[in-house]
Amino acid sequence: MAEAATSNTAAADSAANNNNKPKKNHNKYRKDKPWDNEEIDHWKLDAWDEQADQLPGGRLLEESSFATLFPKYREAYLRQVWPIVTKHLDTPHGLACELNLVEGSMTVRTTKQTKDPYIVLKARDLLKLLARSLPVAQALKILQDDWHCDVVKIGGMVRNKERFVKRRQRLLGPDGSTLKALELLTGCYVLVQGNTVSIMGDSWKGLKQCRRVVEDCMNNVHPVYHLKRLMIQKELEKDEKLKDQDWSRFLPQFQKKNVPRKKPKVVKAKKAYTPFPPAQPPSKIDLQLSSGEYFASQQERQANAIAQKKAAAHETSVRKRQERDARQETPPEPQPKRTKKTNVPSAPSTAESVQKLQQAMKQKEQQQKGSSKVSDYIQGMK
Repeated sequence: MAEAATSNTAAADSAANNNNKPKKNHNKYRKDKPWDNEEIDHWKLDAWDEQADQLPGGRLLEESSFATLFPKYREAYLRQVWPIVTKHLDTPHGLACELNLVEGSMTVRTTKQTKDPYIVLKARDLLKLLARSLPVAQALKILQDDWHCDVVKIGGMVRNKERFVKRRQRLLGPDGSTLKALELLTGCYVLVQGNTVSIMGDSWKGLKQCRRVVEDCMNNVHPVYHLKRLMIQKELEKDEKLKDQDWSRFLPQFQKKNVPRKKPKVVKAKKAYTPFPPAQPPSKIDLQLSSGEYFASQQERQANAIAQKKAAAHETSVRKRQERDARQETPPEPQPKRTKKTNVPSAPSTAESVQKLQQAMKQKEQQQKGSSKVSDYIQGMK
């Protein structure tokens, strides 16, 4: 007991000494930096200023170039709009571009007049979007500093061609309604072309949302579920009270359900129960032993096989000959001739013809009686 009391006393003394020691000030030599200001947006991308931002030496030391291939069906449109592309790259930015119709490629490179070192990457994205069938008026927006692009490759996500076409059409929706709703909710421009989906927007958040919707659609998740979540999130952003809170209780939680297809029930007829197993079928050797072929030599077996083949061929030829002779002996059945139906009056019956004849004779007698004269009954009168 005494040892425990002395240990407690020593612990209390050491704690009191630690409390009396002065605390170290780790921020003693730390000075406020000019960028430690809450008013400064560190994520903001400032535009290139030729006066304030100057390259060492006044120009780029090395030449950078990028090339992009384009499909054959895009050649006519690119030839038509290439002067517009050259005008927007050469005059303000000092970039040189080339359209090679033999190789089917577009190339952009820096020159001595290029001042902005990052503009060549923007020009590379411009060529990539033009190759993916974007109109030139929309693709030229990528040269602005606050616009970004993303090309999602969907060709290898689904192996089955028919399933791939159905899911790609699901992304478009009826009359493009699903794609239009996605553009309105994310603020991005989306174009589905072949095996790629091109996305353009002025925010990284919208590009990320579009990419997630496209990838999930090709992985058999309907875009409508994502559109519902985006609509709710857009409404929650307007509320100042809920702006910085957790939104998980408001967002719908969709669970994937695998509903098995109903298969038709096949009712098997029950066999009579027998405790004994079925008889074992005879093997090839058993059949040869029963026919005596097992004890024959190899040459005899080959001769028997050839004879059996010849007998089977002879039977087949005889049967086909008989069938051919039977077809030749039986005359073809005469087919009734098709006559054109005309509105011919049917022949009158015998009773009708007799009745008509009697009526005609009566009418004739009446006419003779009515036209008789006195001279017909007295002789000598003229």
